[in-house]
Amino acid sequence: MSPNEKEIIAVAEKERKPSDIIFTVPNILSFFRILLIVPFMVMFFLNKVMIAFVCIIVSGISDALDGFLARRLHQTTKLGKLLDPIADKLTLLAVMVCLGFRIPEIFPLTVVLIIKDVLMLCGGSYLVKKGITPPQAKWYGKTATIIFYIAIVSVVLYRELLGYRMEKLTVILFVLTASAMIFALLNYMWLFILLIKGRKTTGNQIKKP
Repeated sequence: MSPNEKEIIAVAEKERKPSDIIFTVPNILSFFRILLIVPFMVMFFLNKVMIAFVCIIVSGISDALDGFLARRLHQTTKLGKLLDPIADKLTLLAVMVCLGFRIPEIFPLTVVLIIKDVLMLCGGSYLVKKGITPPQAKWYGKTATIIFYIAIVSVVLYRELLGYRMEKLTVILFVLTASAMIFALLNYMWLFILLIKGRKTTGNQIKKP
């Protein structure tokens, strides 16, 4: 490689925007959360609940860290805005599918979760198709995720590890989780509508002579 080529590459790297970088610390954490789904499901179906439980705890901690580190390290990227909610949705679905085999009471919540995530993915895909960057995870989405983790940890703790079967408490926890998910979905849908309207308004202004 000639000195001129090296200089050009060096300049390009300096001018490269943080939003274009793929392998940032937050993005790696999001990739890690997605990969962690595999050992979680394997351990769960092998009836090694404690190891599966640890996988979820680690996933929850990394979920809390990626957003904090993205802001702290100034590593907010377009890819990260997509990866974070995708990792959340895949983790939620994996956990709900696994628990659905052991706790039939949560089947309705699993259906709610699947409908919510399908609608979210469709909305995000539509925004991308229109050239609009999907919004970053908002507080209501993160709150729903936190409530979900609290409910899962509680159920696994008293039902699988301590041996107590509290059906009413299980139903209450998952109804609360479903309510938080629906609330988040409605807010995201409204946000999507605002983004689409804003894009149309901007487009009309540009077309005017």
